Amino acid sequence: MEIGVPKEIKNQEFRVGLSPSSVRTLVEAGHTVFIETQAGIGAGFADQDYVQAGAQVVPSAKDAWSREMVVKVKEPLPAEYDLMQKDQLLFTYLHLAAARELTEQLMRVGLTAIAYETVELPNRSLPLLTPMSIIAGRLSVQFGARFLERQQGGRGVLLGGVPGVKPGKVVILGGGVVGTEAAKMAVGLGAQVQIFDINVERLSYLETLFGSRVELLYSNSAEIETAVAEADLLIGAVLVPGRRAPILVPASLVEQMRTGSVIVDVAVDQGGCVETLHPTSHTQPTYEVFGVVHYGVPNMPGAVPWTATQALNNSTLPYVVKLANQGLKALETDDALAKGLNVQAHRLVHPAVQQVFPDLA
Repeated sequence: MEIGVPKEIKNQEFRVGLSPSSVRTLVEAGHTVFIETQAGIGAGFADQDYVQAGAQVVPSAKDAWSREMVVKVKEPLPAEYDLMQKDQLLFTYLHLAAARELTEQLMRVGLTAIAYETVELPNRSLPLLTPMSIIAGRLSVQFGARFLERQQGGRGVLLGGVPGVKPGKVVILGGGVVGTEAAKMAVGLGAQVQIFDINVERLSYLETLFGSRVELLYSNSAEIETAVAEADLLIGAVLVPGRRAPILVPASLVEQMRTGSVIVDVAVDQGGCVETLHPTSHTQPTYEVFGVVHYGVPNMPGAVPWTATQALNNSTLPYVVKLANQGLKALETDDALAKGLNVQAHRLVHPAVQQVFPDLA
């Protein structure tokens, strides 16, 4: 199979769909890989690295897109819509529940679009979302701590505090992978940490990880209102696979937060769980509402592309190989991969996304 890997064009997105080691695996399996020139440079991979791995380096995005399968990291942007082709196989993050225009474009073209974030194993885990969720969770505290600095517009709070001064308070909405990794980082810094979740079994599991170092609370409006108003750093870590994140923090509650406190919403690529937060970029990552610093970069792992590209490839490569070897038949032989199917033959087929856009189903 011919596989194309275009350079990512999202703002400050330096990850790349395939690393040189992944390319080598595919070439050794008899496939041909076409890499757009400079596609991997931001992640530390030069064109020559790909040539040595057996890839063909092509001069334009069009050359990379004109292949049977395209492997990316982030969703196609408007500038790429006309490059998509009918009967093509697209394998990337899509997050369609928060992207009606993209959904319509994929249906218009008639390609087969498989989303990393909805590939689901029998135990309901999301193997292609997990590695980026781990990174995003850890970065959420790293960035939150940075923007709490006074020079960055924050309150001037050191999350870990010092002897004689209490630590900062971190409130995490969601106890999944993102929330767990955020808590690990926050606890490591010495912050006071609260995690909210609606799954009591998950909260029990988190107790085995953190013991008394983290306050674990059942998520309801009253508890969230009390905690958020006192938070120095609020992290949105809510995930409903394939659907928009629910709004857990209305604007009226943001208004009660202290001036200079920080919100980092990792759920922003699924619509976000904070009403006042909208997508930002690595170039302009924050803005203020009611004096509260809002951080809404939807591609947070793009800040650490060397690590993130390899972590993503470790998980995606077996599926890429399967698709390259079997084509669409792979969807019949792999139930997890089949659940990743979002759009096919001009139709929206993923049940969760259909519920978001019933008129497109």
